[in-house]
Amino acid sequence: MSITCNFSKENISVQEAMDIVLNHIEEFGSETVQLSESLGRVLNENIFADRDFPPFNRVSMDGIAINFMAFEKGQKEFLIEGIQPAGSAQKKLAHRENCLEVMTGAVLPENTDTVIPYEQVDIKDRSAKLMTIDVKRNQNVHFQGTDKKKQDLLISSNTIISPAEINVLASVGKSSVKVSKNPKIAIVSTGDELVEVEQEPLAFQIRRSNVHALSAQLRNWGIVAESFHINDDKKLLTASIGKIIQQFDVCILSGAVSKGKYDFLPEVLEELGVEKKFHRVNQRPGKPFWFGKKDTKTFFAFPGNPVSTFMCCVKYFRPWLFGSLGIKLAEQTAILEENFTFTPNLVYFLQVTTQSKDGKIFAKPIAGQGSGDLANLAECNAFLELPMGRNDFRKGEVFPIYYYRSYL
Repeated sequence: MSITCNFSKENISVQEAMDIVLNHIEEFGSETVQLSESLGRVLNENIFADRDFPPFNRVSMDGIAINFMAFEKGQKEFLIEGIQPAGSAQKKLAHRENCLEVMTGAVLPENTDTVIPYEQVDIKDRSAKLMTIDVKRNQNVHFQGTDKKKQDLLISSNTIISPAEINVLASVGKSSVKVSKNPKIAIVSTGDELVEVEQEPLAFQIRRSNVHALSAQLRNWGIVAESFHINDDKKLLTASIGKIIQQFDVCILSGAVSKGKYDFLPEVLEELGVEKKFHRVNQRPGKPFWFGKKDTKTFFAFPGNPVSTFMCCVKYFRPWLFGSLGIKLAEQTAILEENFTFTPNLVYFLQVTTQSKDGKIFAKPIAGQGSGDLANLAECNAFLELPMGRNDFRKGEVFPIYYYRSYL
């Protein structure tokens, strides 16, 4: 739920910016979707077992089922009375000195308690002779209710639905499932210098890339957004964004938030009644980041440089989105793999590539050419957050890390 905050700040710290963003999360309610459409969504109900797991004493290997007492008395050869296939009603072993062939997944036949794999028996003329003396009572039997009992909690609300959850949901008959409703999100790029991807840019133009990167990242998080482009014309920006405000819950803007003569967005948003919560954060990249609210509508206005936009999305928008859906993301850290120097007195989000060694995550700096170097993003997989107030960062130090090639 949004918390009213009747002030705005300039040149604030990264922590202040994050606190303000998270103090303005929204709840979008819930909806019911088909199981086939639930992957990646946030579960909005608790899921309980509708029966024991497993629901019967289940055979876990192909072989023969015997009564262990017969083996205990020294019996090594068993007459086969029949077969217990998977998916058929439970059969009964008529004579405890005999056996039944059983298939993986089948219900354990009545009067049996132990399964011996085919690899350990020699079957000839409807007789099974043991080729091992290493037999234990109840072996290769998955007993009813040993995983979960009927009405046990299987999945808690506020869980992201992965293929594992799909498996459980299907097993309890959830053909439809209640999930957190996703916000309607518009992604807006600005700038006269931008042309469509399929166009051949002139010498002074570039192709639109930020909206495609943002749209793709949101799809990774289970959100399908709509994208728009508006040229650097104040009247056009005001009219277009005014319509977008009416149709969407969230507006992510890229560009026109710095101090240039054509950076109209802060003025346009405030004219449209959007309350500025802060503008400019002591960080690199992404210093001109603008954040605001209008009632329940939320506005993230990121700088237009590709790395700035991408970093701000991963650092700020991601926790806001998941917080609004009921999930608090855990902080992750990594070990700086080599010395690094950064002289401006700003928090620096260093582009890195990571690898795991001996169970620890190490982050290697990848040199780039600043916030406009979008090609460098393809060589990295995360941003490492280096604190302000110092210049030198030493190999072996641990810092927060924000991945953009993982699910969260």
